[in-house]
Amino acid sequence: MVRGDVHDSEDSELSVCERNGMIPMHEQSEEPTAGAKGADGNAQTEETALLDHCTQQPPEPAAESSIPARTWRQIFACPPQGLLAQTVTNVAFVVLVWAVVWSITGAECLPGGNLFGILFLYFFAVIGGKIFGFIKIGTLPPLPALLGMLLAGFLIRNTPFISDFVQINLRWSAALRNIALSIILTRAGLGLDPKALKKLKAVCLRLAFGPCLSETGTAAVLAYLFLHLPWQWGFILGFVLGAVSPAVVVPSMLILQAGGYGVEKGVPTLLMAAGSIDDILAITGFNTCLGMAFSSGSTLYNVLRGVLEVTVGIAAGGILGMFIRYFPSHDQASLAWKRSYFILGLSMFAVFGSIYFGFPGSGGLCTLVLAFVAGVGWSDEKREIEKIVAVAWNIFQPFLFGLIGAEVSITSLRPETVGLCVAILGIALVVRIIATFLMVSFAGFNFKEKVFVSLAWIPKATVQAAIGSLALDTARQHQDEQKEKYGMDVLTVAFLAILITAPIGALVIGLAGPRLLQKAQTKSKEDEEGAEVGEEAEACEPS
Repeated sequence: MVRGDVHDSEDSELSVCERNGMIPMHEQSEEPTAGAKGADGNAQTEETALLDHCTQQPPEPAAESSIPARTWRQIFACPPQGLLAQTVTNVAFVVLVWAVVWSITGAECLPGGNLFGILFLYFFAVIGGKIFGFIKIGTLPPLPALLGMLLAGFLIRNTPFISDFVQINLRWSAALRNIALSIILTRAGLGLDPKALKKLKAVCLRLAFGPCLSETGTAAVLAYLFLHLPWQWGFILGFVLGAVSPAVVVPSMLILQAGGYGVEKGVPTLLMAAGSIDDILAITGFNTCLGMAFSSGSTLYNVLRGVLEVTVGIAAGGILGMFIRYFPSHDQASLAWKRSYFILGLSMFAVFGSIYFGFPGSGGLCTLVLAFVAGVGWSDEKREIEKIVAVAWNIFQPFLFGLIGAEVSITSLRPETVGLCVAILGIALVVRIIATFLMVSFAGFNFKEKVFVSLAWIPKATVQAAIGSLALDTARQHQDEQKEKYGMDVLTVAFLAILITAPIGALVIGLAGPRLLQKAQTKSKEDEEGAEVGEEAEACEPS
């Protein structure tokens, strides 16, 4: 009976193989049939081998022949699929947005209209960012997408035919940049980690305050000597340069952290935490000097007014932050979305309201404080809010960098001014690097790590784009031609700082990180765990 069952099962399985166009095993050799007369184990072994033989052979030629056919099938598929379908969808999306806006506004969305210029600039800034995002050099971090956005705006402004029909109202441009500024400040406030600040303590504060203030002072003196700017405007320019770019530093640090470089001594964490404080210090100093530059009165009055603006900003931010910590309450639906709406709405109101009420230096500081206070109260729940705010930043980022690039006109730039701006930027950067090295000299880092931290503090982009044009916008509101020239000089330095330091900083961090930082020895720990498991297995084996 056993033998008959085995033959029946073999016949059925062989028929399966024959249907698949394979040669049955018993035709190749008679030995398996003889082996079936033995124990059941031999029969099962033959059946298992037979099934494996049937299932393993066919895929290889099929896979090789199907790859090119599948590619051509996707390209010429009807309806389209893959890259072609994605391209058609994106183009249709852009055309539909324009068509809807045109159907509502009419001539405003035609060439020469304000809305047409804004949409045209936005979409080309997005394309420029995508192109730069695709540029990758080996294992280095990709070039910042913001460079593509900046250059897109610059090319639109300075290409003769295009610049004739891309016209953007100055008030709209300033409003869009201020919205982007409020989002940046909100992200900076939420990004402050109280636990990291307590852990890093003195070295984090030294790294945030020392390089920023030293570069600001150097740039202010050089601007007074080279560009003949008043001292208040010199410090405005200095605080614009004094901020490091989180858009460049943070992604680069995360790449190094994932590779285990500098993790044991906390170098990536230190740079990301100190970078937020550095930006807050630069923005606060800028807003204070900006308020002093446009106030009429004695020097003492201007200083007291600056102190008053800082006090008002901190107090208002603390009150609003405490409010949104508890409202909306935890028992409400869509809690993350409601909190995101409140924090973004209050941030924008703080920035625009401070300008309206004549306290331009208070709005930015109020936004930072309210975001920080609210984030501390939300603790781990703030991650969802940070994700939503990040989406808002991704939407307004092309506006910010595209409009900054479009503010710079080649015809209005004098070669000697550009040369002096580059000289100020270069000298200030050298002072910043030296100051950074000194600030981390007594923090337990070796020489290579000190050099890396100093070089990683080079990139400038986000804050420069956010506040670089505010002085020019304020001068335009006051209709002061002389101050408009000062504001244009500040904007030129900010533009050049982004264009020069952002790509160089990203490349320097990517090249120097693996060479100057120690890599965490994770493999040795895994090997030790494996050895311990092996010893336990040997001890459990019977003798």
